[in-house]
Amino acid sequence: MAQDFYPFVENDNAATGRSDVVQHPARIAVYDDAAAAPRVVVVEPKEVRPYLEEITLQVTQLSQAQGGTIPFMVIREIVENFIHAFFMEPTISILDGGNTIRFSDQGPGIAEKERALQYGTTSATEEMRRYIRGVGSGLPYVQQYMLDKGGSLRIEDNISGGTVVTLSTRPAQVETHAPAPNWSQPYTQPYQQPYQQQAPSWPQQQPYPSWQQPQPQQWQQPQQYQGWPQQQQAWGQPSAPTWPATPVPQQQDAPILQGPVPGWPSISQRGRMALDYLAAHDSVGPSDLTRVHGGSQPTWSRELQALEEQGLIRKDGQKRRLTGMGQALLRGGGQ
Repeated sequence: MAQDFYPFVENDNAATGRSDVVQHPARIAVYDDAAAAPRVVVVEPKEVRPYLEEITLQVTQLSQAQGGTIPFMVIREIVENFIHAFFMEPTISILDGGNTIRFSDQGPGIAEKERALQYGTTSATEEMRRYIRGVGSGLPYVQQYMLDKGGSLRIEDNISGGTVVTLSTRPAQVETHAPAPNWSQPYTQPYQQPYQQQAPSWPQQQPYPSWQQPQPQQWQQPQQYQGWPQQQQAWGQPSAPTWPATPVPQQQDAPILQGPVPGWPSISQRGRMALDYLAAHDSVGPSDLTRVHGGSQPTWSRELQALEEQGLIRKDGQKRRLTGMGQALLRGGGQ
């Protein structure tokens, strides 16, 4: 080829008749036993297309030999993404009996991980499209396939730069190491009783003394007493006592999402977690909820979409914000 293919390959056409040779080997770590060091298979540098094909074939064979079920086509889509990392230190780990495969590199990384999972979003250059499709279909296709099979795809930053993509046949909830939130407080108890029963019964707890009891007729027709104090003064009697004002209970703000209110939408547990986050932040995105509560970004994307369809949040760029209806619900059911 006439041009060098970026710094991660070298044009060796004059010496060997080959061109665009990758500089870095790929390492595949097979964890036969979680308590032992892995077996390591090295794929030596070669031309770009044979290099990608050999990595894909080796990973597929080694994972399926362990009992894994992730297919060749899915693995190939992730392996081809090493081209975006300029093939900088590609490493593949095969875990969980072949049912979890982790692809890592030390390339430039993915800043907008949520957008990378949308069809048509790509950073492929014309040079890269000589070896891959480059139309932004790889990660979205793999994510949809894994979700359809009950599994998960997760994108994370590598320790010293680069990206880690994890495929697993297990759901994302099993993969996360974040502690499960405790919904016994403040949500469980309020949902066990109707909201109306939580109002304080202050009139019964603060009875009037018998001599202070106002008469209904007197309160309905206060004009009948006009001038009466002056008549009592003329008789030398003390003026009529002033009736005490009816005590007004101090209504306290209802806790966030305290109990269902008739007419309000039904919210899932994850939906309440998203609204709880918005009670303390201006906006939220799937990556924020994944970082705080664990799980996968696709799962949180669906929860946010459901809240948006219920009219509780609205999309503002790549984030969601509370609508007026959502703010009223957080203040206590619109009371």
